[in-house]
Amino acid sequence: MQESNTIPKQGKRVTETPANSAKRRRVRILWIVMGALLLTSALPLWLYHQEVLTLSDQKLQDTERVQQSEITHSLASEVFQFESNLSGQLQTQRQLLALTGWIQNVSDPANAPQLSRMLQNVVQSNPDILYVTAIGQDAKGESAGSVRADEDPFVNAALKHAFTASVQGSPSASGAFALGRNNRPAMVISVPLMFNGQFSGMLAAVVSLDRVLTRLKDASVNERTVFVVNGDGRIIVHPDTLDMVPGRDLSNNPVVAQYKKFPEVRTTETTQFQLFENKKFTQMIGTYSSIPELHWAVVAQRSLEKARVDAGVQELSTQAMRFVIAVTLLALLVGYLSAIGITRPIQGLVESTRAIARAEFHERAEVRGTAEISELAETFNTMAGDIEQYVDKLQLAANENRELFMGSIRMLAAAIDEKDPYTRGHSGRVAKYSLIIGNELRLSTEDLDKLRISALLHDVGKIGVDDQVLKKPGKLTEAEFALMKQHPVKGANIMRPVAKLKDVLPGIELHHERMDGGGYPYGLIGDQIPMMARIIAVADTFDAITTNRPYQSAMDLDYAVKRITQLAGEKFDRDVVNAFYRAVETGRLKLSATLVEVEV
Repeated sequence: MQESNTIPKQGKRVTETPANSAKRRRVRILWIVMGALLLTSALPLWLYHQEVLTLSDQKLQDTERVQQSEITHSLASEVFQFESNLSGQLQTQRQLLALTGWIQNVSDPANAPQLSRMLQNVVQSNPDILYVTAIGQDAKGESAGSVRADEDPFVNAALKHAFTASVQGSPSASGAFALGRNNRPAMVISVPLMFNGQFSGMLAAVVSLDRVLTRLKDASVNERTVFVVNGDGRIIVHPDTLDMVPGRDLSNNPVVAQYKKFPEVRTTETTQFQLFENKKFTQMIGTYSSIPELHWAVVAQRSLEKARVDAGVQELSTQAMRFVIAVTLLALLVGYLSAIGITRPIQGLVESTRAIARAEFHERAEVRGTAEISELAETFNTMAGDIEQYVDKLQLAANENRELFMGSIRMLAAAIDEKDPYTRGHSGRVAKYSLIIGNELRLSTEDLDKLRISALLHDVGKIGVDDQVLKKPGKLTEAEFALMKQHPVKGANIMRPVAKLKDVLPGIELHHERMDGGGYPYGLIGDQIPMMARIIAVADTFDAITTNRPYQSAMDLDYAVKRITQLAGEKFDRDVVNAFYRAVETGRLKLSATLVEVEV
């Protein structure tokens, strides 16, 4: 006896016979897509690609060589001019020191105020100079700028090297180093101070290379990278300031290695090479232009693959257009006919999926289309049915847990109030007062829910207060009041192990704090007190005034409002008191024979 398969469809179970099974054997999507692509797109486009690649590759490389040569040569001139201008400014300041006579002994304390002002003017007049110093033979003198040389080891080492060069009578330009947390590229340039042919000190500056960095970033577009290295192959400035920090060795880069062979010669050379990146070799083209005066070079490199993507060859575009149009028209015709049988059932699945995302779990997809799509629709419908059942169960369990949780909170609040006949119903009333005030303050539904629980449990700490103190009919002594003041902290400690209640602890622990800092248990002031605790403080006081207590008789509504209003800004938050006053004025909050009436 042959077995039959049962397949769920539209909530019913249908027995599938061999005839039905044969009808359901449809053409696979893979063969439809592959056939259309091979017929209309893949083969002709591949042939076209080979033809265009052969024609355009050489021209592309020639164009990239010219662009890189122009970029590196121009930037090399700019970098040299940048360094020359800074060195010239230091030499001008050296001449000024000679004219003033300070060059003889720049560390003389008598010249310190004028020398300091001169150095400050140098820093202020040139944003590229971060720090400038003039020191004598004893390595002491004046300085100005935003950099602390004694706190940065790179700056300190560069200045020491510059001083050594100055002692030998030579100006110097250090290698670049990373400055600060942002790895700002910087360098130190210096000129020696000479008096009567003898070394008398050094004038040095810490120079920011941010301007050079900006120019390199401007030039590093369309996947082209432009950077500066020194004669040792180490980075001076690189657009990637995070990974390619100043001083990093790039000698393994073929373009940099080519430059290192002749760093003293002014030249511009281009080379092609392979770069191993992301576990594969990439064809690259690179150019360097040297700056022999600085022993630096500007390097530009770019992936040939990225260059091919970005290049536009107009003469080839016209030749290719007719071919592309013909292939496109054919692809549109075949693609449209093929897509009709695919997109319609997929669109139905999309709509059903969106309905499930909107929590419409009763939605089912129509089973039609190719074999894969039909199977997917059937699986989707089964999944949607299972999800609907699970969600219903979870919702039911969540509601039950919520009711059980809130019931436990209410029972705990009632048990607390029952300890003292004068406070029976107090927690419930404080919770309702608090909710009315919270609504006036336009708190969110989530915050109102937390406020209600916190208000119900605000006196839970009284469980830990001795009944003789709690139920004492007369005024408490100082020692007894000190014990009573412990109930907010005790309450918070009782509730703290319950993770679900962590967000309501501020109302329990801090509802006796005052805005002026005179409250307890911590003496918090103003905004240090959470809004939840400020609201409960007003509600708690209002209920205390309007109910009979051992130390006072219940007061009327007007007296309670007047008293609470008088304490606004001193004991209570003004915004909370204003919300409380509005609730009373509009009738949302009023006293009755039992509990406060709430309008929903």
